[in-house]
Amino acid sequence: MPVTFGRTRRRTVATRTVATRTAAVAVAAVAAAGLVQAPAAAAPARPDGLDRANLRALLDGVHDAGMYGVFSQVRDGREEWDGAAGEADVRTGRPVRAHMRHRVGSITKTFVATAILQQVEAGRIELDAPVGRYLPDVVPGERGERVTVRMLLNHTSGIGDYVPAAFPSFGELSPESLDEHRFREIAPERLVAWGLEAPRTGEPGERVSYSNTNYIVAGLLLEKATGQDADRYIDRHVIRKAGLRRTSFPERPRIQGPHPKMYESLYQHIDPPRDYSVYNMSWGWTAGSVVSTMDDLNTFYRKLLTGKLIGEKALAEMKRTRPWTDGAGNVIANYGLGLYSMDLPCGTFWGHDGAVFGAGTQSLSTPDGERQVSVAMNLMKYQKIENGAPVPHPIDYAMPAFQLKAACGDVSAAKSSGGLRSMPLQSLLP
Repeated sequence: MPVTFGRTRRRTVATRTVATRTAAVAVAAVAAAGLVQAPAAAAPARPDGLDRANLRALLDGVHDAGMYGVFSQVRDGREEWDGAAGEADVRTGRPVRAHMRHRVGSITKTFVATAILQQVEAGRIELDAPVGRYLPDVVPGERGERVTVRMLLNHTSGIGDYVPAAFPSFGELSPESLDEHRFREIAPERLVAWGLEAPRTGEPGERVSYSNTNYIVAGLLLEKATGQDADRYIDRHVIRKAGLRRTSFPERPRIQGPHPKMYESLYQHIDPPRDYSVYNMSWGWTAGSVVSTMDDLNTFYRKLLTGKLIGEKALAEMKRTRPWTDGAGNVIANYGLGLYSMDLPCGTFWGHDGAVFGAGTQSLSTPDGERQVSVAMNLMKYQKIENGAPVPHPIDYAMPAFQLKAACGDVSAAKSSGGLRSMPLQSLLP
């Protein structure tokens, strides 16, 4: 029987990323593998069209490196390339397809931030107002007075992540909590309470410290401002407005429509990796519950970046970034409001990534939305842990090679100029 904490919501939503005590060593290991964003080029070259044969070969290379299934859409203006390699179901050999639905994790945060900025444009929310003005019972006291709406959206609130409390066995790299709570229902207020009880990650406004609790509070704020369920508001005013046909908040544990199974390895502590594609995602809610396709993600970011979902001033606020660094001071990305930028050898790209149980996704676009790459994979935390840190896997080299080719065209030039941190949020998982 599902376990319910607090109020029962009419709809079940979610998916998100997990930050635990292994985050610093995980990020350091990935950085050591060279998967960090490149310094901004003085005069970046434009991407040079879609080399379909090489894209195909490099995507196959991700599968050959050990990824069960990987699928992508790359756009250059009106030109599109769709590709897939590997298996959606490793038991039956059912192949993965390019237009499958997928849990896109924290990419949900861009949808939520877009909805909040629509309310800023409508005058119902102020970005630099304290969140306690709107939700005094959710974020009470001193933190409610000091933490602003902007700090929630750019992860500078200093509020800790609730996930270690929601899944306590992760600290021991055990899947016990994950298996036990497959059908558990959790109210967002309980998630926020866990986050507020967690150790603070800094003073409000001090630095970017990624925390899913921020976006659960943002979801409650959106409900307060609109008088609607957050997922229903986003569906009508963001998803439908963007013309997305295969994007939704999940209403049930099972994904509707063609999708791959989603395999979690938990750093090889689940052997063989287990399918978690059927899961009650209320544990994530507005921190990362959206199900989408790679073509829908490209359409969404193109519409967002070209002013079709929010106005010019609101988009400028979204793109005001703070450096997001790892423990060694390497820049992971420049984080704005539910959106980050990465400087690649061929220029700046905007987007987000997401990592949940068995599913990883990243979507990147040029500022004009012309060159885009969205890619998904269905095996997570496949690396081995040695001396307290994940050991880079061949996948960790093959995936950035594909993404750089997709983004920049000339992958050899990209390699000589620096790399790409592929799916940085995967590094924050236990």
